[in-house]
Amino acid sequence: MKYKLEICVDSIESAQNAQIAGADRVELCANLPEGGTTPSYGTIISVRNNLDIGVHVIIRPRGGDFLYSDPEYDIMRRDIDICGESGVDGIVIGILTSDGSIDVERTAKLVEYAKPMSVTFHRAFDMCADPFRSIEDIISTGSDRLLTSGQKNKATDGAELIRKLIALASNRLIIMPGGGLDDMNIVKLIKSTGASEYHLTGRKTIQSGMEFRKSEVVMSGLTGYDEYSRKVADIDMIKRIVDLFKTI
Repeated sequence: MKYKLEICVDSIESAQNAQIAGADRVELCANLPEGGTTPSYGTIISVRNNLDIGVHVIIRPRGGDFLYSDPEYDIMRRDIDICGESGVDGIVIGILTSDGSIDVERTAKLVEYAKPMSVTFHRAFDMCADPFRSIEDIISTGSDRLLTSGQKNKATDGAELIRKLIALASNRLIIMPGGGLDDMNIVKLIKSTGASEYHLTGRKTIQSGMEFRKSEVVMSGLTGYDEYSRKVADIDMIKRIVDLFKTI
């Protein structure tokens, strides 16, 4: 089996690192500490123009839950327009209803609207009430794949549900595990689930090049956030995973 690797990135640097390392595509986001939101128009264009591999863009107007108002839904539609105009290969969406079900009607409309771009339903699925009903609902929307951690914080902990979802979906939907994966645990997940596509950030921390630092002023409201370091896709780690794929 040929395995595919998607790297979740939030910068042009990480996107280029993912390509250099041999990833098949990137999922482009902003605000990864919030689970990812739609990146800027400029970021989308820059990544698309500088990458030859696939580019999928998350369509998520804000952090928090996945219950969206009509104005927020309109934002999602307009962001899909931008993605189509920019030549990206796919979008990543997820909408729930207040009772924890998949919002089938609005999701299906976005899937249709996004054509011919590929559509991934993201980890909003991991917050739904009934995974087995929800996977059938996602299939009914026309989505191409599902990103899931098996309704756990880490995909390795949700491996049993992921395996069941793959069997249930069969060839109707690609099930792509993601969440807490790295070069140390991905082989175990491959063997336990049999999935063909995998999603991870594969990041490392690098220090800022700033020599002058004003540590008493904080821009971020996130506890423990270090504004003089940032995380970028780790070429070496991603290369190790790509090489592992070739041995299985």
